[in-house]
Amino acid sequence: MRNFGNSTAFVILGVFILSCVSHVRSDASDHRYKEGDPVPLYANKVGPFHNPSETYRYFDLPFCSPDHVKEKKEALGEVLNGDRLVSAPYKLNFREEKDSSVVCKKKLSKDEVVFFRKAVEKDYYFQMYYDDLPIWGFIGKVDKEGKADPSEYKYYLYKHIQFDVLYNKDRVIEISARMDPHLLVDLTEDKEVDAEFMYTVKWKETGTPFEKRMERYSMSSSLPHHLEIHWFSIINSCVTVLLLTGFLATILMRVLKNDFIKYGQDEEAADDQEETGWKYIHGDVFRFPKYKSLFAAALGSGTQLFTLTVFIFMLALVGVFYPYNRGALFTALVVIYALTSGIAGYVATSFYCQLEGTNWVRNLLLTGCLFCGPLFLTFCFLNTVAIAYSATAALPFGTIVVIVLIWTLVTSPLLVLGGIAGKNSRAEFQAPCRTTKYPREIPPLPWYRSAIPQMAMAGFLPFSAIYIELYYIFASVWGHRIYTIYSILFIVFIILLIVTAFITVALTYFQLAAEDHEWWWRYINSIFVFISPMLFALLF
Repeated sequence: MRNFGNSTAFVILGVFILSCVSHVRSDASDHRYKEGDPVPLYANKVGPFHNPSETYRYFDLPFCSPDHVKEKKEALGEVLNGDRLVSAPYKLNFREEKDSSVVCKKKLSKDEVVFFRKAVEKDYYFQMYYDDLPIWGFIGKVDKEGKADPSEYKYYLYKHIQFDVLYNKDRVIEISARMDPHLLVDLTEDKEVDAEFMYTVKWKETGTPFEKRMERYSMSSSLPHHLEIHWFSIINSCVTVLLLTGFLATILMRVLKNDFIKYGQDEEAADDQEETGWKYIHGDVFRFPKYKSLFAAALGSGTQLFTLTVFIFMLALVGVFYPYNRGALFTALVVIYALTSGIAGYVATSFYCQLEGTNWVRNLLLTGCLFCGPLFLTFCFLNTVAIAYSATAALPFGTIVVIVLIWTLVTSPLLVLGGIAGKNSRAEFQAPCRTTKYPREIPPLPWYRSAIPQMAMAGFLPFSAIYIELYYIFASVWGHRIYTIYSILFIVFIILLIVTAFITVALTYFQLAAEDHEWWWRYINSIFVFISPMLFALLF
């Protein structure tokens, strides 16, 4: 198993490094230009500011488009991220200033005016990339000043953009876009209007080195106020761990000590008294769980997801996922998940065979479909909705074919190889005590001692240890925040694992003390309930 894991790790790192090297960059791969050289500028997408997940292609709005719209070839992760880069109509040559240069003169039809007005009403913004640097700007504004009735609002479209570019010798360091609030197109009425779209380019030299040009995008996460909140999260998590450790040390150790003293009495006294508690079910506690094939498949899939999470953290800590490294995270998720499928096959099959399972092939198929099956059904629904609304979240047919080929040619063979290795290296399940032939009847328990209420109540501590970091993660997934402090996230993740382990031990003991010997599923469900928020945040 150790050799298998080491070889898998090397393969994962090697393939991911190759994918990063082959990552599609700007046309000038070294990002060095001479005066007057064309610098690649791509228009990406538009969408409502208050819903970053809803994005559309840039030219879905009737902007001025070049004669030949050229689509940029994108990596798999960029497509999964919803990026659809096309050539922009603006020409920003290196160190070449322009003043109110006309892009195009266009007569907007009534339908185009209505289209633009709806976009302005929803605070649509646009995103572009200039030499791999992101640019944002709003397409218009709503004049609400002094107007109480929404029917009196005025809607305007910006028709002039000023690009301010900073450079250091022969490299672009920073770029921003400003809209001229005085050059507007009135979209209030449903009538044809004439629009002349223009842009201005200003260049200014800076001393910021090229290697630090991405730091400005991660500054918001590193501000003292945010760092103070993050450290408060860690302190809160550490206090939770200390309290939980003290609880276990004080309660469980005292109870276990009394149990051992009672069970360690001489044989005559032990024969005279009736066994109670967890000692009473010693002949049933290692009885194989129900639905052992599904149990082994869940254990294998969970191990794979945990391994995937660890590798993602490793790549994040070494700086692979710097801000706006388009598609790097999604590429890593797809590649690493495909290459770690052998771990799922090995763990599931070996454990299934230890539980005296016979149909290991069916168990292997179940392992492969346990995570991918629900994910595929969810993807089909969401992708259908995205196609219906022409959103950039809809994956092209070619990308779907690539993902299917990865699953067919990489994930499935490695899953089978892992299953074969697990079957051949299985060991017999050796319980420390003999299992009785017939299971004992589980005494009736109060409703709050059943599985769902117990896990819900016990989930409060793990959630309290990570809820602050979850807020920042979800704000970056469904908002405009950028999460870059992966070191703090890794510390919180370790604390989450410790809290989860302690809570699981406590729940298992209390369940066995209540003479409930069906602990297998309760144990694995507890782990998934506690750790699923962090896994969801990392994977999606």
